[in-house]
Amino acid sequence: MTSNTEKFGKTPHQSSLWTRADALKVRADDPTTTQPLVSADFPVLSNEVFIWDTMPLRDLDGNVTSVDGWSVIFTLTADRHPDDPEYIDENGNYDITRDWNDRHGRAKMYYWFSRTGKDWKLGGRVMAEGVSPTAREWAGTPILLNDQGEVDLYYTAVTPGATIVKVRGRVVTTEHGVSMVGFEKVKPLFEADGKMYQTEAQNSFWGFRDPWPFRDPKDGKLYMLFEGNVAGERGSHKVGEAEIGDVPPGYENVGNSRFQTACVGIAVARDADGDDWEMLPPLLTAVGVNDQTERPHFVFQDGKYYLFTISHTFTYADGVTGPDGVYGFVADSLFGPYVPLNGSGLVLGNPSSQPFQTYSHYVMPNGLVTSFIDSVPTDATGTQIRIGGTEAPTVGMKIKGQQTFVVAEYDYGYIPPMLDVTLK
Repeated sequence: MTSNTEKFGKTPHQSSLWTRADALKVRADDPTTTQPLVSADFPVLSNEVFIWDTMPLRDLDGNVTSVDGWSVIFTLTADRHPDDPEYIDENGNYDITRDWNDRHGRAKMYYWFSRTGKDWKLGGRVMAEGVSPTAREWAGTPILLNDQGEVDLYYTAVTPGATIVKVRGRVVTTEHGVSMVGFEKVKPLFEADGKMYQTEAQNSFWGFRDPWPFRDPKDGKLYMLFEGNVAGERGSHKVGEAEIGDVPPGYENVGNSRFQTACVGIAVARDADGDDWEMLPPLLTAVGVNDQTERPHFVFQDGKYYLFTISHTFTYADGVTGPDGVYGFVADSLFGPYVPLNGSGLVLGNPSSQPFQTYSHYVMPNGLVTSFIDSVPTDATGTQIRIGGTEAPTVGMKIKGQQTFVVAEYDYGYIPPMLDVTLK
């Protein structure tokens, strides 16, 4: 019998490392890698719902796709509760901060549509209540499969556990808008195995989510990126010389960094439809550096593989730090080796004056980067904040070799299509 290693080629591979030496090069507020300030008077997409992770409809090559001239995005969404007694404070005012902070427990997948690539109109839930097998619908990727409008939505079914799943439906257009039909049967694909990817039993703070399927431009096979943590009991990981890298004198003490075990996972499809998957060793690990590498995704450019992921300040290990934002790595082939962009990995971080202004950045092949507004200070001291739960201004970024540069800023939630598909 042919082994999967023989069938799929260069696997298993050696994981690339994001080292502590790389992270020591992170510099906040560098104008080439810092998101412009978001104004406190930002517009809100909806007063009825919060939105955060934004997932543009795309094809398997990564191109953001409109359908019959309609742009479509999917978002993690939760109702706002301005009149719910649970979110009214002792002074009788709506506690929007607590409502916002509780959103993850009620996250559902919604879709929006637009003729302009902005000015989004809410379409509604993608799946009817009860279709998803778990309480929470967490981020993933909607893939337009063909000109019949078929869409595979890969997402993360969470609580109990965390399972990478997909559900198939169809996008339907009219002169007046877009609707989603079908999306009635959720298919489980895979879960963390405890051998390559950490399980909840090994670490209650584990992460396993954010599927991003793609067609490799060089071998044509179907793969999937996802966020994970390196397998093993929490606290048992070794931060060795390879994970530390070439640090200057005085930085050899890594403290409790063995608790940070983030990785970018990869799986390969055994079939053409993406119903049967095999997990492979991580593409990239960040043991001793960071505990989250969320929403990993690629931009394929100039024959190179640009791997992007988002992370937080609070998930960094002892002795290293960086802003909330998007981090990136580049390789000449799918399985690496990957080196950090800009020498450190930082691609687009929040300014230190507004450290929580945006998150969940998604880099598109046209160099545009979308994100959501988290919270923005409304006074000089930063003690008063305005909660977002809406689309942030889109940023234009140039990618050249192993460097990136912020070059432009666009309107709130500007996500223009790269190609349009006419449905038949």
